[in-house]
Amino acid sequence: LKFNDSNKITMKIISLILLYLSFSLVTGQNSHQPSPEVGPAQPNILWIYVEDTNGWMSCYGDKVIETPNIDQLASNGIRFDRAYMTAGVCSPTRSANITGMYQTSIGAHEHYSSFSMWRGNKMESWEPNHLGVKTVPEIFQAAGYYTFNDGKFHYNFVYDEDDLYDHVHPPMGFHGARKGTAWSECPEGQPFFGQIQLRGGKNLRNSPAIIKPEEVKVHPYYPDHQVFRQMIADHYNTILELDRITGEIVRALKRDGHYENTVIFFFSDHGCALPRHKQFIYDEGIRVPFIASGPGIESGKVRSDLVSGIDLAPTSLALAGIRTPDSMQGQNMLSADYHRDYVISARDRCDFTIDRIRAVTTQRFKYMRNFMTDKPYLQPNYRSESAAMKLLARMHKEGTLNEVQDRFASEVRPAEEFYDLVNDPHETENLIHSADRNISLEIARHRDILYR
Repeated sequence: LKFNDSNKITMKIISLILLYLSFSLVTGQNSHQPSPEVGPAQPNILWIYVEDTNGWMSCYGDKVIETPNIDQLASNGIRFDRAYMTAGVCSPTRSANITGMYQTSIGAHEHYSSFSMWRGNKMESWEPNHLGVKTVPEIFQAAGYYTFNDGKFHYNFVYDEDDLYDHVHPPMGFHGARKGTAWSECPEGQPFFGQIQLRGGKNLRNSPAIIKPEEVKVHPYYPDHQVFRQMIADHYNTILELDRITGEIVRALKRDGHYENTVIFFFSDHGCALPRHKQFIYDEGIRVPFIASGPGIESGKVRSDLVSGIDLAPTSLALAGIRTPDSMQGQNMLSADYHRDYVISARDRCDFTIDRIRAVTTQRFKYMRNFMTDKPYLQPNYRSESAAMKLLARMHKEGTLNEVQDRFASEVRPAEEFYDLVNDPHETENLIHSADRNISLEIARHRDILYR
C-alpha cells in the first residue's frame, strides 16, 4: 500500500490526535481538578458525621441539657424528627449512606465484612464486595469537587481511600481531629464535599461530668439502678461535648469564608451504646438526630415525615446540581415530590455475633421480624463485659427484673414484634397477638411491605 501526500497529512493528524488523547489519559488518570460541571454557584457540602449518638438535645425537646450550637444549626435549617438509619451499627450504616443504597442490596450488611489494614499509603481490604457501585465522594470528584474525609471510614466493601478522597486525616481513618481545618487544602474556587467524623457517644474520656446520675430519667426497659443512671448521664455529657465541637466547626467555616456557601448535614450513624440501642433496630438504635442547614435549605422548619439514611446521598448530589445515578435507592429528601410510606432497617452480624432482624417503620407503627428466635438478644460479644450487660444478666438470673425489663434478657425471643410508636414510644408492648382487627390489618400490611 502506497501513501500519497494526502495520506501522509491524514496520518500526521491521526498521530497528533492519538498523542493528545494519550497525554490526556496519563495526566488525567488521578486528577481531581475542577471539571466543566463546576460553577461558582455550586455549594460546598459538609457532613458532620457523629458516632453513637441519640437525639437527646434541646432542639429535639430534651429538658436535661442545653445544646445551643446544635440548636442554632436546626433553627437555621431543617430539623428532621423522624430520620432513621438502615442499621444500628456503624459499618452497614456507613456503607449504605456513602452509596445511597441499602447495605443488604450491595452485600455490605455484615458488620466488618471488609477487613482493612494500614499499609504504606493505602487501605487494603481483604474481602472484596464493591460490586462496581459508585460512592458519593467518587461522584463528587467526577463533577469537579474536592473531597476529604476527616476521620473514620468503616465501609463494608473494597475501597482505596485515595480514589474516594483527595485528602484524608488522620492516616488510620478513625476519628476526626482537624475540626476547624479539614477544608484548608481545597484549592481556591473549587467547591468541596467533605466529612468530619466526630466521636459523639464514644467521647467519654474527653467529656466533662456535668450531668449527674440523679438528674436523668431511666427508660422503662431498664432497672432503675445506678449503673444505668450513670450510663445515661455519661451519654448526656458526650452530647454536651459534641455541641461544643459543633460550634467550633461552624465558627471555623465562618472564619475561612465558607459558611455562607456550605450546606451542613449534621447526623448520627446510629444510637448510643446502651443495651437495646446500638446494634439493635428499636427506635433508640436507628432513629437519629438529623439536621440540614445552609444555602438552598429552608430555615426554621421542622419535618415529622419519614426519611432514611440512604436519602442523604441523592440529596447532597441534588444540592450540588449533580445527577443522581439510577442505581441509588435513596431519594432527594428536599424535592417537592419526596414521600416515604416506610423506612427499612436491618440487623445482621455484629462483630462475631450472628443475627438477622428486619424492621419496617411507618408513621405510626413498627414491625420487626426476628429470623433467629433461638438466639437471645444479649448474645455474647465485646459489650458483654460492660457494667450494664453484666447487671442485666445477673438480675435476670436472680429474677429481680420486671416483665418488660426481663424480656430483653431472656434466652429466646418472638419471631415477630409489632409496636404502636405513638402510644408506646419505648416499644415495650408487643402487639403481634393483638385481637384488635385494625391492628391485625396493620400487621398484615407491614408484613407485606417487608416481603414484597
